Amino acid sequence: MVWFRRSEQAARPTSKVPEGLWVKCEGCRETLYRKELERSLFVCPRCGHHHRVSARTRLSQLFDGGAWKEVFGNIFSTDPLEFTDSKPYAQRLRDLRDKGVRCDAVLVGVGRLTGIRTVIGAMEYAFMGGSMGSAVGEKLTRAIERCLKGRLPLIVVSCSGGARMQEGILSLMQMAKISTALARMNAMRLPYISVLTDPTTGGVTASYAMLGDFNIGEPGALIGFAGPRVIEQTIRQKLPEGFQRAEFLLEHGMLDMVVPRQELKETLARCLSHML
Repeated sequence: MVWFRRSEQAARPTSKVPEGLWVKCEGCRETLYRKELERSLFVCPRCGHHHRVSARTRLSQLFDGGAWKEVFGNIFSTDPLEFTDSKPYAQRLRDLRDKGVRCDAVLVGVGRLTGIRTVIGAMEYAFMGGSMGSAVGEKLTRAIERCLKGRLPLIVVSCSGGARMQEGILSLMQMAKISTALARMNAMRLPYISVLTDPTTGGVTASYAMLGDFNIGEPGALIGFAGPRVIEQTIRQKLPEGFQRAEFLLEHGMLDMVVPRQELKETLARCLSHML
């Protein structure tokens, strides 16, 4: 016997709360007011979890007054291998741009950081997991060349799953391309600071993310090359607690410091002032 039956024609109550007003913290699972989270630079005021931010938000947080100029914005990935998995790679690129993610996986800006004219590249995780394709390599290399020409310091904020498999060897070549350009910066004694955020993995970690004069991690950031499961299966050992987190890497000499986001701009300015 059916005791209760939902009427198909009954109007469902609609929420009057605008979407996106509240955010659930990935660290403590608390529900946070989005405006409050924005004021704290997207760091949870309760547990200190550092939420991922877009490349544009990152640049606005670091440049004075949030004022900066985008450069190399006309460089985009193509489909040189005509790669197809569950869908064509060219279609994936079109879909992302249709959604408004138009900077590929890195956004390069020029502005002033506490008065110091600086070039900053921020990786965009929303674009295919911040993966490093040919466009990323070209934009970062051109950013380095601009620093060489204008004798400017460079900061790169990494947030990436590594090399982009859809571009194959062309993606892997970007590791050497960017690293070679950074060697020229080093020869001219121009500062390069690498900021590693959650996550920084794969070919990005294996190249420019770990080549900074200062390598700075955000608290709790996942930083590594291969995933923990792959490493455990390879060495047949249980990994220690907190392996591949920023604090673990700092303790073992892989990072120079771990800096909360609220202190990052001040720390970068102090490092640049020292090196310049």
